[in-house]
Amino acid sequence: MNRKIPNIITCCNLISGCIATGCAFYGQYQWAVLMIVVGALFDFLDGLSARFLGVSSPLGKELDSLADVVTFGVAPSSIVFYLFHQVHYPEALVPFSKFLPYTAFLMAAFSAIRLAKFNLDTRQSTQFIGLPTPANALFWGSLVLGQHAFLTSLRFNALFLFLFMLLFCFLLVAEIPMLALKFKTFTWHDNKVKYIFLLGALPCFLFGYSCFAAIILWYIALSLLSNKLADNQAIASSNL
Repeated sequence: MNRKIPNIITCCNLISGCIATGCAFYGQYQWAVLMIVVGALFDFLDGLSARFLGVSSPLGKELDSLADVVTFGVAPSSIVFYLFHQVHYPEALVPFSKFLPYTAFLMAAFSAIRLAKFNLDTRQSTQFIGLPTPANALFWGSLVLGQHAFLTSLRFNALFLFLFMLLFCFLLVAEIPMLALKFKTFTWHDNKVKYIFLLGALPCFLFGYSCFAAIILWYIALSLLSNKLADNQAIASSNL
């Protein structure tokens, strides 16, 4: 029975993603985001339970990726799909208004590619390469929930949404090191970037429903800045 517990929790993640997807198709953004958060919690607990019980299996790994594709790929894509039906379309894009919403599912495909790469990439034990799928899902859910009035106003339109979505598709599979909140020790020297991220994330909760979107943008910006500083230090060391 112990070997089945992590898989049961993973299935709860999968079911949460299915419910989130269904809610998104009805425009129930609050429930969709809530179920993505619940799915993320189950995603954390299945790995934790597997380590605690000392059980793991190839089946569990494949099931985990399948559940993540639904919860963190299909569900946020469904949110964007519904949003495409609500955003303003400039006159030049009106002929494409029936087809453009379906481009939202590109994000599901890129999420699947990112998860497959993660399973095979041994470089991601201490950091991520590309934007993690849970971060992408929480970003879109939080953004649409918190900024719905702006996203559906005349100040925003379908072209901006399409380009913004493509940017995040790129970030999912980009060869860009991203911060991973994995602590081996708790010293400032070893974890200063992680502590800076956590401290900087606190004011983001002032944004209300948009807090997760703000935190993910801060996460991306800090990861890029940290990479740039590390590259500069490496260049400086090589010149000595």
